[in-house]
Amino acid sequence: MSPRPSTSAQKTPDMSNRKIAKASPADQGASIVSRRGFLKLAGASSLATAAGTLSSAARAANSAPDGTPEQIHLTWGSDPASEVTVSWASLAPALNPQVRFGGAGAAKHTVHGVQSTYTDGLNGEVVFAYHARLRDLKPDTSYEYQVSAENDSNAAQPFTASFRTAPRGRAPFRFTSYGDLATPNTGWVLSSPQSRFAVQAVERFQPLFHLLNGDLCYANLNPAHQPDVWRDFGNNCQTSASNRPWMPCPGNHELEFNNGEQGLASYLARYTLPDNHTRFQGRWYSFRVSSVLFVSLDADDVVYQDAAAFVAGPDALVPVASTGNPPIQPGTSLYVRGYSAGEQTRWLEKTLRRAAEDDEVDWIVVQMHQDALSSSKTGNGSDKGIREAWLPLFDRYGVDLVLCGHDHDYERSYPVRGCNHNKGTDIATGRPVDTLQPKPVMSAMSSGASTFDTSRGTIHLILGGGGTSAPLDVYGVDAGTGLPQARIFTRPNRPVAGTTAGTFVRAGADAVEDAIWSAQRDTGTGYGIAVFDHDPGHPGGETTITMNYYHAPGADQTPTQNYELFETIELKKTRHR
Repeated sequence: MSPRPSTSAQKTPDMSNRKIAKASPADQGASIVSRRGFLKLAGASSLATAAGTLSSAARAANSAPDGTPEQIHLTWGSDPASEVTVSWASLAPALNPQVRFGGAGAAKHTVHGVQSTYTDGLNGEVVFAYHARLRDLKPDTSYEYQVSAENDSNAAQPFTASFRTAPRGRAPFRFTSYGDLATPNTGWVLSSPQSRFAVQAVERFQPLFHLLNGDLCYANLNPAHQPDVWRDFGNNCQTSASNRPWMPCPGNHELEFNNGEQGLASYLARYTLPDNHTRFQGRWYSFRVSSVLFVSLDADDVVYQDAAAFVAGPDALVPVASTGNPPIQPGTSLYVRGYSAGEQTRWLEKTLRRAAEDDEVDWIVVQMHQDALSSSKTGNGSDKGIREAWLPLFDRYGVDLVLCGHDHDYERSYPVRGCNHNKGTDIATGRPVDTLQPKPVMSAMSSGASTFDTSRGTIHLILGGGGTSAPLDVYGVDAGTGLPQARIFTRPNRPVAGTTAGTFVRAGADAVEDAIWSAQRDTGTGYGIAVFDHDPGHPGGETTITMNYYHAPGADQTPTQNYELFETIELKKTRHR
């Protein structure tokens, strides 16, 4: 989720007044110890305080960084029944990084880690990441593994964990999902201790894998300390992600100035994801478990809204001199809409068409960050860019479920298919505007609106309450009719000059519509986790996916480990064979 729309630069939490250039402590007023042992001076604004308490403490205890593995996490390979990638980072280059693995009582195999590095384009730090692909694994089998290096300070007792491969063929399994996780270190912008409890919640439900729906850690809101924020995020996730694959998609806050194409160098260095066989590796991908095809997308490519990194002003964002990068001027925005020139959408249609023709695939679940259907009033709302580019494909090829984040709340749509035209209203002029209002399919519901036949329509879920610190979203309601209302972005959106000279703000959504598609909204808390149980059923019968959504009452005020059941729904359809 992007920061809340604001009416003044003072309320805009992006990169205003941000300098990363080195200066004296008297000028800057704060400093932290970098991973290379020297002082890295923080910026002057409130967002550039010396907030990295977790990272600073760790570095103080480790004055000579080495190749000790940390931030350890798993992802699926192209075939989850036989391939898993182990990824990690270290504070200094690892010597002979490797993973030893094997089944219970079996001989251990060694796979060497492949190094992936980048230099942060703002503070100049070099990040070292490693990836070891474990292939030829047995389906539905538990494996133990160890991660180490020759200069691992824990080499005598290397990091050890275990995972289970996916089953081959139709079989029951569980997965979980949320987005917008952040870190437990409250010194970072939008982070919260709830992030730690959210990671623990994944382990509580013991899924085969977890879908992380974008806005992983909000590093780009802390530009002087982006690698530190990623480090806190990775070490928090390790308690779960080292035991089961965490499959991410990029959100608007993964886009960072001067960090590669689309600003995704940090994200791409840390994650090895299934090959999409395009030149945009890692941005989107798919994988199949049992009879469920999972498709992960980068909605930054199609959305109208601009919600990534931008410089609000009044001063330029100044990278450290060692990067060689020039100052980034106020009003500059990392807006990447259309970066693939349609390649992602062409890949998506090809992938969905193959799935629709494959009798081994009963279900299609799509993961992305931004929302096509959201009635959040204080968050972002809906984006017509997604509705234009992808919803027709979801209709044509029978996508069952779309999982998003972005708005920090829980909202569920009715099954939708097709759209109504010219049902929106332009906020500025009051004139009708075509928002491509999705049409609910009421005939797809039964059993008191808790069971849905998704062969008739696609259900959209907003799961943006992973762990970030933000006020609970308020939902839009029409004062006259009492109907839910949604705010829609219908045209390109960029920062505009603010009310204070030399500052910039982001314009909000430009249209509204009646959210006739909105079925359920959690008005009590923004935090929660969705737990999905897939039952493949029997030949000639029905197959189901049951979702239990658990929320964390009170977490908006005080972080809590208490997750309680909010609602249960069942998706059903006829098996293909």
